Formats: sequence, structure tokens, C-alpha cells
Amino acid sequence: MMNNYAIADNFSLLSKLMDIHGDNSFKAKSYAAAAFTIEKLPSQLATLPSDQIFKIRGIGDSIGKNIVEQLETGRLSALDEYLKKTPAGILEMLGIKGLGPKKIATIWKELEIETLGELLYACNENRLMLYKGFGEKTQQNIRESIEFYMGTQGSYLYQQVEPVVEVIHQKLKSAFNTSFLLTGEFRRQLEVINKVEWVTNESAAALKDFFTGHDFQVKEETAEYISFTGKEQLLLCFYLVSTQQLQTKLFTTSCSEAFLKEWEETTQWDATANYASEDEIFNHANICPIPAYQREAAHIIHAACNNELHSVIEPDQITGIIHSHSNWSDGSNTIEEMARAAIKKGFQFLVISDHSKSAFYANGLQEDRIRAQHQQIDELNQQLAPFKIYKSIESDILTDGSLDYSNNILNSFDIVIASVHSNLKMSLEKAMSRLINAIENPFTAILGHMTGRLLLSRNGYPVDHEKIIDACAANNVVIELNAHPRRLDIDWRWIHRAIEKNVLISINPDAHAIEGFDDCRYGVLVAQKAGLTRAANLSSFSLPAFEQFVQKQQAKRPL
Repeated sequence: MMNNYAIADNFSLLSKLMDIHGDNSFKAKSYAAAAFTIEKLPSQLATLPSDQIFKIRGIGDSIGKNIVEQLETGRLSALDEYLKKTPAGILEMLGIKGLGPKKIATIWKELEIETLGELLYACNENRLMLYKGFGEKTQQNIRESIEFYMGTQGSYLYQQVEPVVEVIHQKLKSAFNTSFLLTGEFRRQLEVINKVEWVTNESAAALKDFFTGHDFQVKEETAEYISFTGKEQLLLCFYLVSTQQLQTKLFTTSCSEAFLKEWEETTQWDATANYASEDEIFNHANICPIPAYQREAAHIIHAACNNELHSVIEPDQITGIIHSHSNWSDGSNTIEEMARAAIKKGFQFLVISDHSKSAFYANGLQEDRIRAQHQQIDELNQQLAPFKIYKSIESDILTDGSLDYSNNILNSFDIVIASVHSNLKMSLEKAMSRLINAIENPFTAILGHMTGRLLLSRNGYPVDHEKIIDACAANNVVIELNAHPRRLDIDWRWIHRAIEKNVLISINPDAHAIEGFDDCRYGVLVAQKAGLTRAANLSSFSLPAFEQFVQKQQAKRPL
């Protein structure tokens, strides 16, 4: 039987959802008032006869019937109707400090945001401040509240986990004289981390003493395994082995299931044998060593057998920043600040790709502002040579697949990045039509964040990766690997297909501030998993080579 608090909670939620949907404000207020009244009642409604419920002050006929319905069925049908038409992410927002129904309505209806991850991304791009009721302080508070909330869910971006793992790893090395070898998802550089794993020859008892002494709880324990969780809900796992078995266990726990199964079938190896290093395991099988980050799909084993592994791209091989936003649209820094920061970091060029006019929420550039921005870039290029700033735009791919400006305006840019930002709820057929039309536009040089996904937040629209890659190959269009750790889009699992089709990838930070340049590293880490080489990455081109790329792209354009 429902108690008063549960009934009041249902009325309160119904009131908030009605406000979010912009429905009958008088009714919404009456439900909120009923929730307040019910919470303060001295006795449980379930103990009262039905006729007595209707006599309670503040409970009218309509509210009374809703109460009786809940007591008899355990449901509130009016609330159920609203829950059916409200995205789960909108409901989640109600639990975020600083977000009331009116603000959530603005976020959903005007920004077209439906998940907390999307909202966090919008905060990081300063998009909330463009709307009434959202100042800089409010935006910062919302960002911090979301980050706190998401830090209790158990799955994390690699970028979120990385600094925590480093601290824990160093503390383990300082506290013990035994071995701790990082393994699993983190060692394989997966974009989403569900648990952090170590192989160790330390005892379970010593680990238990250490972690429980630091406010962790034992999650699971066997003779060969122990795991812990702390207040952040990050799962820390330890495989307990003898010193002689460290390298064998490190190897088996650093492979995906598919890779390990193929390895066992191909090599007939002895998993109980002792090895001094992982290289020894590979040497014993007469296969060149495969880095842990590439131990995913089975085909990599056969490539290694045939000595077909190539040197993959490294973080220090990014030579230019492609796809960055300035304060002309929704970035935090001026173009000059971003350029000077790029020079200081050793980059050879900077591609400024502010948002186009349809992205009104991001202060997208109208035609007159484009001309003014280009004049400023010309002046800066004279000051900063030989460093070069390229004139670009992140042009919205409109619903029909066309780009956001006339050909005359598009022709004023050195290169055009085409991206989908709105109307993301599409069927596969609609998404493919929209993307293929944009790819076939002769002004499109780079396809931005192919699927629109946000990791742990939004799956993105459905796409046929093979057809998109084929279209990019046919139209000399580069595919962006958006390096923002919440995007990492194109998914690295499809990069091998682009490599096979000789389609360039471009690891781009989508930077909205100078600090965003550093996100290139996260793009490189997943690109390594796909075997991407420096030569196949546009943002690793030298300035002269990039200049040639720009000229070839411009040669595609209609005269």
C-alpha cells in the first residue's frame, strides 16, 4: 500500500512535468499544493475511508479521485501519461541542483537537449548563457552538479578516469613493495571505462587493509580476485597471481574476448606457462608484438603474423589544430589568443571553424560577420607568419543535406567542415540521405562528427558507415575523428575501413577554448587502436602539405 510520501512525490512530479510541457499551469499548481498538503498530514491516507479523504482541507474532488486511484492501483494514470511522452534524460534533469521545470523546458524545447551528457557538453560550449535565466554562474553551477551526479553512475570516459588512475597507481607503488601492472580496459585505451584493473602479486589481505583504510568497500572477493568501490563508484579490480604468473595474466587480461579466442586457436599457446615478459609470449608464437591497445579484433593477429603492422600515430605528431571555435561564435577565446597559444604549443597552423548561421544557439555567423572575421584573420596572418590561420566554418548540414550558406559565401572559406547539429532524431534512410548530400557538395572538405554521438549520453543517429566512407572516398572528403573525449566520433572501429579506402582521417579537438587543444591526445589514443598512421591523418600534415590539401579541395569547387 502506498504511503503519503509516495503519493505526494507522484503529485509533485506530475506538477513539474506539466510545467516542463507547458500545460495547464493552474492544474500544475493544484498538484504541487496537494503534494505539500499530503506530506504534512498527521495520519496515513491508506488508513482513512475514501469519503474522509475528500473532506481533507485542500483536497478537492479531482485530487481526491487521484489519491483513491493510487491507493487502489499503486499508479497515477495522469502521471503515467506524462512519463510516456517525457524523455528519460529530462526526468534525470529534475535531480540536478539548480534546474527547475522552467529551465528544463528551455533546455529541452529551445536547445533541443534531452540528456545530461548533452547538457554538460552544452555547458562546456557556453551555450546556456545565450538563453534567458542562464548566466555564467548558473551555467557553472549546473555543470558542477551534473559532473557530481555523473560521478556516481559507475561508467566513465577514459579522460575522466585517467588522472584518478594515475594517483591510485602511484599510491599503490608507494604503499607496497610488490608489483602492480595496469591492465584491462584502461590499458587497451577504450573510450569508456567500466572498471580499472591491475595484475598483482600482492595478497588480498594487504589490499583489503589498504583500501578499507581509505574508505573503500570490498565489492567481490575470490581466491584469485578482489575488487573495491569508493564514493565515486569506480570499480577497482585486482587479479591475484604468483610472481611467475604476472606476465601471463597481464597478457590475458589485456586482450578483448575476440582477440584472446583467436589467439588461443591460432597459436595453441599454453596459458599456464610462465613468461618473463609479454614480448616473450609473442616471440614464442613467432608473431611480432601487438600493443595492448590493438588487441581487439581477431584480424590484427593475422596482420601481425604477416608483419603488416605499421607504426601508429603518436600524440606529439599532431602538427596543426583543425576545427576550433573562437569567441566569434561559442568559444571562450579570441582568434589571436588561440593562435598565439597554438604557436606556443608548437603547432604550424590553426583552422578556425566557428559555427554557421543556423546554429543560432551558438551565436553562429551571419554573412556580414564572416567578412569581418576574415579581415581580422588576414591581419593576424600578417603579424604571425609563417604560422597560418585558415578561414573555415563548421557549416550546419541542413535537413535536406544542403549547407548553410550560398556557394558564393562558402567559396570565401579555405575549407568547409560540414556537421549535423539539429534534428538528430532521424531514421537511417533520412540520416543517410542528409549526410550523402552534404558529402557530395563540392564545398565540403571534412565531414564533422559523423554520428553526432555523445558517449554515455547519446547514441547518435543511425548511419551506414560503409556507405558514408565510400561516399567520402568518391568525393575526396576527409572524415573527422572528433577528439573531444565525449565524442570520439568517427568510432575507431570503423577507421580501418577508411584506411582501406584511402580516406583521410583528421584528428580534430573541436576546441572551444585553448585548453581544448589538449583533447587531440584522446583522439590519438583511440586512433592508435585502429592502427591509424601519421601519414593518414590530416592534422599531422606539415604546413606546406596542408596548403596543398586546401588547394586540392578548392579545385573541387564549381567555377
